Amino acid sequence: MAAEVEIGRGKSGRRAYAFDEIGIVPSRRTRDPEEVSVAWQIDAYRFGMPLLVAPMDSVVSPATAIAVGNLGGLAVLDLEGLWTRYENPEPLLAEIASLDDVRATQRLQEIYTAPIKEELIGRRIQQIRDAGVTVAARLSPQRTAQFHKAVIDAGVDLFVIRGTTVSAEHVSGRAEPLNLKQFIYELDVPVIVGGCSTYTAALHLMRTGAAGVLVGFGGGSGHTTRTVLGVAVPMATAVADVAAARRDYMDESGGRYVHVIADGGMTNSGDIAKAFACGSDAVMVGSPFARSTEAPGRGYHWGSEAHHGDVPRGARLDLGTIGTMEQILYGPSHVADGSMNLIGALRRAMATSGYTELKEFQRVQVVVAPQAH
Repeated sequence: MAAEVEIGRGKSGRRAYAFDEIGIVPSRRTRDPEEVSVAWQIDAYRFGMPLLVAPMDSVVSPATAIAVGNLGGLAVLDLEGLWTRYENPEPLLAEIASLDDVRATQRLQEIYTAPIKEELIGRRIQQIRDAGVTVAARLSPQRTAQFHKAVIDAGVDLFVIRGTTVSAEHVSGRAEPLNLKQFIYELDVPVIVGGCSTYTAALHLMRTGAAGVLVGFGGGSGHTTRTVLGVAVPMATAVADVAAARRDYMDESGGRYVHVIADGGMTNSGDIAKAFACGSDAVMVGSPFARSTEAPGRGYHWGSEAHHGDVPRGARLDLGTIGTMEQILYGPSHVADGSMNLIGALRRAMATSGYTELKEFQRVQVVVAPQAH
């Protein structure tokens, strides 16, 4: 256990690290990047790359989910987004892209007050399934009990329960909370659940029977949870803590492996490589794909936190566009900021440190190099 730092006489805390405060150490033995494997498998589903596109309307539509699937990845459709509230959300997506910053949050809140339609849940999932790619879809813990049957009946392959913070022991006096352990046990599909950011919270989520655990607060570069709520855990430390929970849960359960998925806060290929170095099995990102020419947000990016009715904890960002989804994933890159050829950069990072498999790369040496503030 890391020593605590005294904040003041009445409070101490652990020193925690963000991705930009650590570095990957190269090895004496290097590899050919073409011989590096970045394949990832969860349950019965195998992917050519360990990357999930976050369930945000600005990046995932049924069309882009199909495109990412055909490129070897997995995109998660938000079943509480515009695609299940409106028959044709394209005019609204265009309107959101045209809003000025002053008006954006209020208008987003208005647009997302439209009710979710169960028949649209089924149709969107079926559209992706008909294309022959793996179907992943997300509900929040608050909506899971209400809509999960429609999701399962439509034939989802991977069920994602994602919120800003998800616990296995939510307490509420207003409504019966979702019993994650019972719910996951009764489902016939693998469930990915999160986010969490501590060893203890992750261990409890793993005990529910989840196939994967999301690490982070969602929202990524667009979330303002730290500013609004004061809640924040730097991602390098969070991922390493949850990876430790995965190891200990394997011992506790007799060998059951739960995948650790870093979720949010990775805006470039270096961050993605560091997430694996800290122990991730896969990563979930949004903002890199919001900059693709195919993205529904037309260069703008926002998550569900941005249109929360009471306490918005996210902003609509203007990121612009830089290239196609294929270029962002596989290059070629024409910029030097790590925003393109994400998979090529991951391969090279692994090769430079001497690893050919992602599981091995989790053991790579890292150094702490705090940035000046």
